[in-house]
Amino acid sequence: MRSTPRFPSRRLLTLPALLLALGAAACGDDSDGCASTPTAAECSVPLTAPAGVQASAASATSVKLTWTAVSGATGYVVQRAPGAGGDFAQVGTTAEARYTDAGIAPTTAYRYRVLATADGRQGPASDIVAVTTPAAGAKAATIAADITADRTLYADTLYTLSGFVHVANGATLTIQPGTVIQGDYQTLGSSLFILRGAKLMAVGTAEQPIVFTSSRPVGQRQPGDWGGLVLVGNAKINRGAPVLLEGTNTDPSKNPGIDYAGGTDDGDSSGELRYVRVEFAGYAPVTDAELNSFTFAAVGSGTRVSHLQALGGLDDAYEFFGGTMDADHLVSYETGDDHFDMSEGYQGRLQYLIAYQTRVLIPRPGAGSTSSDPQGIENDGCAGANCTSGQNSMPHTIPLVANFTLVGTGPGVVDATSGGVGMMLRRGTGGYYVNGVLGRWPRAGLSLRDAATNDRLTAGELAVQHVLLSETPTLFQASSGSNVQYTVDPAANALEQSAATTASLFAALPSNPTSAAQLDWTPAAGSAAASGGLATFGGALQTKAGTTVAGTSFRGAADPAGTKWWAGWTSYADN
Repeated sequence: MRSTPRFPSRRLLTLPALLLALGAAACGDDSDGCASTPTAAECSVPLTAPAGVQASAASATSVKLTWTAVSGATGYVVQRAPGAGGDFAQVGTTAEARYTDAGIAPTTAYRYRVLATADGRQGPASDIVAVTTPAAGAKAATIAADITADRTLYADTLYTLSGFVHVANGATLTIQPGTVIQGDYQTLGSSLFILRGAKLMAVGTAEQPIVFTSSRPVGQRQPGDWGGLVLVGNAKINRGAPVLLEGTNTDPSKNPGIDYAGGTDDGDSSGELRYVRVEFAGYAPVTDAELNSFTFAAVGSGTRVSHLQALGGLDDAYEFFGGTMDADHLVSYETGDDHFDMSEGYQGRLQYLIAYQTRVLIPRPGAGSTSSDPQGIENDGCAGANCTSGQNSMPHTIPLVANFTLVGTGPGVVDATSGGVGMMLRRGTGGYYVNGVLGRWPRAGLSLRDAATNDRLTAGELAVQHVLLSETPTLFQASSGSNVQYTVDPAANALEQSAATTASLFAALPSNPTSAAQLDWTPAAGSAAASGGLATFGGALQTKAGTTVAGTSFRGAADPAGTKWWAGWTSYADN
């Protein structure tokens, strides 16, 4: 029997067509599309849409785009559309997984998408990303090397931190009001470290705050997009060396571990921060070592700090590792762990603190994990290696925290087994906590935990007074197993549980604010927060307060007759 010819005998094929047909015959029909040939061109493996497309303004007239390379692609087409609804048009091609679109207009919104190409074929479009260029005249600069001499950052330039950037001993970094510094989303863990002997002079204004934020466009930002802002001083802590700063020493050749133990100068100055906002920080260079939005490690009392905000961080909003630095007018919004965390012998004084937590924002993939036990305040004495006397190591953690408004997670944000406590005081911490408001903490208002913490109570080094609670089921957390809890006399210490809702205590408290204008922490008419404060300090409290912190007749962070000090410079964006 004569076999059927492979090609019709009456049709002659050209050599190119014959080669193409033979190539097609060699291709298998398995699910990968090409079993026996190595290239996409020979077997027409489908091209996928580029993933991970990122767009950021490189200047007022240019946008930098990056994405993940597509398997089998030999090139890419970049398309741009104006505004929110314009049509896409091709603006360029590139053989690499990056492109800079230049010559565009300043202060203009654009959308971008990318398509992979190979051998005349074109794959589907990527997800659309949006970006807005800055004002005309704005410049851009990348900071990738350590700063070893005095330097000034100017408001007309958009700066991008690439990797761990250290301001070295003897150098002063000055930042003008209105300056924006981006942590590079692509360079994982980008952070700014002010080392011992260096200074940061970041003095903004309510009209022109200094902003540290993510390099991703507005609408795409997430907790953990970059590392954070870290100050390291020469003041004392209560752990013996070495104590490596969390998140450092991840790559000793590039990010050497920072040992902040062994300082002796409690009056040391690391500079001044005023009207500074840190957004979407907290990247974890290694597992369970997320950086904080603001980290103050062994920072001395010569440092001047006021009017700061932490927004959407992955770990703690403010972490104080020992030191003596005072601060006032601090705001924390939607953090991934604790709002205010003090440990290792922190001795400073804080007044006018606001924390607001409605949910836990989803972090960027691979950045780290949000905490399962977020608290309003979480203070420890000493815990971990090199605590020479365990939880009783000296100096004790004895801060003064006055006029705080901590509005918590509410139901359903944390589980019933951890977190959700307004003030967690444990592991031998002391301190004076006065004239506060705790609202919506689903487990308890206060946890006074561990025998060493009770030692501070007995010694008169721990007091909680004139605090108003609302929508919180119990004043004190109960003991459970080895978790031993203590209490103080509510009446003697003016601890009041209100039947009023938390929202009713304030002039305006929306559940999901998008701007500072929607929030008014001023006590509402008839609010219990407008009164009940300790107006005159005495005894050990007055000694601790000195001339830095004064008593008030109101409770919480806002004076009923005072200015709205948070207005104009804070932000409440979710992304």
